[in-house]
Amino acid sequence: MRHFGHIAPEVRQRLFHQEPCEFTADSSARLLSVALGATLYSPATRPRLADDIVKQTGRGVVSMVLCLEDSIGDEDVPDAEENLVRQFTDLAARGGMDLPLLFIRVRTPEQIPDLVRRLGPAARLLSGFVMPKFTEERGIPFLEALATAEAAGGRRLFAMPVLESPELLYRESRVDTLEGISRAVDKYRDRVLALRLGVTDFCSSYGLRRAPDMTAYDVQVVASVIADVVNMLGRADGTGFTVTGPVWEYFRVQERMFKPQLRRSPFLEGQAEELREALIEHAMDGLLREITLDQANGLQGKTCIHPSHVLPVHALSVVSHEEFSDAHDILRSERGGGGVLRSAYTNKMNEVKPHRAWAERTLLRAEVFGVANEDIGFVELLAAGIPE
Repeated sequence: MRHFGHIAPEVRQRLFHQEPCEFTADSSARLLSVALGATLYSPATRPRLADDIVKQTGRGVVSMVLCLEDSIGDEDVPDAEENLVRQFTDLAARGGMDLPLLFIRVRTPEQIPDLVRRLGPAARLLSGFVMPKFTEERGIPFLEALATAEAAGGRRLFAMPVLESPELLYRESRVDTLEGISRAVDKYRDRVLALRLGVTDFCSSYGLRRAPDMTAYDVQVVASVIADVVNMLGRADGTGFTVTGPVWEYFRVQERMFKPQLRRSPFLEGQAEELREALIEHAMDGLLREITLDQANGLQGKTCIHPSHVLPVHALSVVSHEEFSDAHDILRSERGGGGVLRSAYTNKMNEVKPHRAWAERTLLRAEVFGVANEDIGFVELLAAGIPE
């Protein structure tokens, strides 16, 4: 699989200076943690789940979570588990298809080895499990269960803990909770692919819900948690993990209080005014702003609950030609001893040693999402990736 693999090769050639790389479920954890991109959630109760997965693959989805937790009722869990086994078995029988990285969001540790056992040979399609309300106390049993299932199945399985508990939100318990989470995930570092943020649960603790005109960063009590999670768990010194962006809840706006947040000029240049209007109508201007703020605050990828959110995440993850040029110059000069140099675009200072970690992350993102041609911006990437 590869990002933007659903569009024609000749279109990719026009869009990309460096095309996204191909990868598989067996690729390195470092690469896969970035390649997750927009992770699409789906209730495990969907009766045509196998067909849905195939359909979304054809639209550019490369990672999905099949949910047995908040998205379904308590009474539906047994039927949802049975449905998952049927749908995985169906997918395995079809064979010869590229499928997304597939994860199951469970409720209890006991579900992990039980589901792997029940899936049988179809478990080869499974990349891992999402673990809800993760703290050190609650999380260790999940990680132990994952290790047991991995040993029994003979296949690598990843964990994606969700950081969403009230203990993490409350100021008086936050540092202790983060230190505990850090101990837990560090002990199982090889199995932890990414940490996911449960911002909806954070808002719930205070009876809050951000409007489509607002981002998670406008809700200060939430923004402070994101900052502390990145501070303690997302460091670039080799101790950190990939932390993914929070879910965007909206896909259509009936009434708008504030002006749209998308400037008109990039869309006029790309002759895509209709695309701009469609994005505004479906609350995508707020999503695009939040994705940009995610990246500025050290987050990668995003939890998505609607297929229309996937392409904006991926389009804004493509490395611009300017970023690529800066990153290359920084790493090349760093090997020569450091210093300060003017950007090849002559619009900024590249300070070699302080910008090295940024450059390394940028080149990894470039490998996964590609590098846009000099004259290509996110508008062209969005327009090219929309299914006809």
